[in-house]
Amino acid sequence: MKLFDSFRSGTYRFALLLVVYTVGLSATWWLAHLLRFDFNIPSPHREEILPNLLWALPVKLVLLFLAGQFSGLLSFFSLPDLRRLAFAMVVSSVAVLVVGRFAGNPYVVPRGVVLIDFVLSLSTLGLIRVGFRLLRERYLSPQSRPQRRMRRVGIIGAGSAGASLARELLTKRGLGLSPVAFFDDDRKKWRSRVHDIPVVGPPESLLNPKLNLELEKAIIAMPSATAKRVGDVVKILQQAHLSFETVPALDQLATGQVRVSQLRQIEIQDLLGRDPVKLDTDNIREILHGKIVMVTGAGGSIGSELCRQIVSFHPQRLLLVEQSEVQIFIIEQELIQAGHGSIILPLVADVLDQPRMSYIFERFRPGVIFHAAAHKHVPMMESQPGEAIKNNVLGTAQVAELAVTHRADRFVLVSTDKAINPTSVMGATKRLAEIFIQALHAQNGGVTKLMAVRFGNVLGSSGSVIPIFNKQIAAGGPVKVTHPDVTRYFMTIPEAVGLVLQSAAQGEGGEIFVLDMGKPVKIVDLARQLIELSGLRPDEDIEIEFIGLRPGEKLFEELSHSAENVTPTNHPKIMRFVCKPSSLPQVRAQFQELNSSLHSAEPVQLKLALKKCVPEYQPYLT
Repeated sequence: MKLFDSFRSGTYRFALLLVVYTVGLSATWWLAHLLRFDFNIPSPHREEILPNLLWALPVKLVLLFLAGQFSGLLSFFSLPDLRRLAFAMVVSSVAVLVVGRFAGNPYVVPRGVVLIDFVLSLSTLGLIRVGFRLLRERYLSPQSRPQRRMRRVGIIGAGSAGASLARELLTKRGLGLSPVAFFDDDRKKWRSRVHDIPVVGPPESLLNPKLNLELEKAIIAMPSATAKRVGDVVKILQQAHLSFETVPALDQLATGQVRVSQLRQIEIQDLLGRDPVKLDTDNIREILHGKIVMVTGAGGSIGSELCRQIVSFHPQRLLLVEQSEVQIFIIEQELIQAGHGSIILPLVADVLDQPRMSYIFERFRPGVIFHAAAHKHVPMMESQPGEAIKNNVLGTAQVAELAVTHRADRFVLVSTDKAINPTSVMGATKRLAEIFIQALHAQNGGVTKLMAVRFGNVLGSSGSVIPIFNKQIAAGGPVKVTHPDVTRYFMTIPEAVGLVLQSAAQGEGGEIFVLDMGKPVKIVDLARQLIELSGLRPDEDIEIEFIGLRPGEKLFEELSHSAENVTPTNHPKIMRFVCKPSSLPQVRAQFQELNSSLHSAEPVQLKLALKKCVPEYQPYLT
């Protein structure tokens, strides 16, 4: 039935266009003769108009068909369609001249008539197709019918993103937004018009009391603007008492993931000044394409983003290893909906379960392993260090040894900047995992390339301060900050994961890669920005309360410790740290000692035992 409906729809479209094109081309043929002879066509010429039309018209229709002008949807017409239409008209005009001169016709069509006919035909058919499109966009589409009162909107940014947004809002009146003014920093655009909408001036114009536009909302359409400028614009809009949203990020628009009209709230990452990361995708593709890839902790913030980015490189199979069935189900469904269901395999498994993990390695033979499974909550692990040691140290060691045993190509440990001169159990266990990875790589002779990648806090992760602060703001405060001077490095999750993949691609084994995390951010400043983004005033509407550093926390995160040599890599945002690996038998002996006391020793004793393994660790013992 659907096939019949499709055929019937295509036949109807073809018939309608055939009639429209025939009438239009016939009319332009007659009009071209009238214009050429100033509406007084001599008798010999007048008698040959119809005979010549009878052979010229089929030529034009055939060329229009070959140019795809009968197969396109009636109400969709764009620049590529116009180019094909112009090509068909040019070729048909040349054909008319050639046939008229060399086919022995008694009457040759004057060149002036052919030229005028070309201009009229192209204009007429183009206007007809544009008319169908306008009919759909303005009158027939459900989105063209306002469902509610139209709200007056100002668009910040008169570039390509702003122009595209205005066009969509004008077309999709069902969104209920009517663009009435543009604001842009470029002086050359002031007092001009975009889609017949005036460019009033810079965003600062919104604070001019004489500007009476009666705006109800503003949309920031500056996806390539600096974070500082976006922050300035946000403050202007807040002072002007305007609600505001922004268009999607530039990378999303470029890849076609979203449309410019899919507005979102300004988020804190828009204001932190992270430059877009350029990846060498060819190198990443080389290690992932056609390979069997495993991600442990696949349901977590980092693990799930690893899965999203890995599938774009078309591995043969992606193994999603996760202990939580709820989390693994969520990422599995997301990847299935994105069209990757045929290459993913969710596997509920605990990295500490040796028989289960051995089966997975023997059955599927993963070639590249990204180990993201870990306990990461700093204060929670301080009170139960045994769990951190089990998961972060012994679990990592078990998966890494299985990778070596089964001769995997690469093993990548997702580590943390808290492993540098650690003061927390979480950081110390991650550092000990790094020590083991380096020792194991040195022992196995490089058959399996084992490496670690460190980075700082990621925005949007389940343990990030951002969702915590947002909940506190929603509750009316106070926003609780540990210390007025505490600073942290922040990255977005996609940025961090992209650089993890880049590190994995260029690693030769034994390295610890550290990502360029930009400038450190004061947590109190972050809290103030979040309060302001909520339309409230720090210290007036929402109080900021300092509660003191929690056990294991630092004021400042560090980039390296004294035993590590820092060297650059081929990527400007990745550094390589190299240090002398420890003896693998010695590290294993330390693991056995730790394992023997995991469930019998007190937390303080476990921390002291951990310090023997990681000398630079400064434990919190009270």
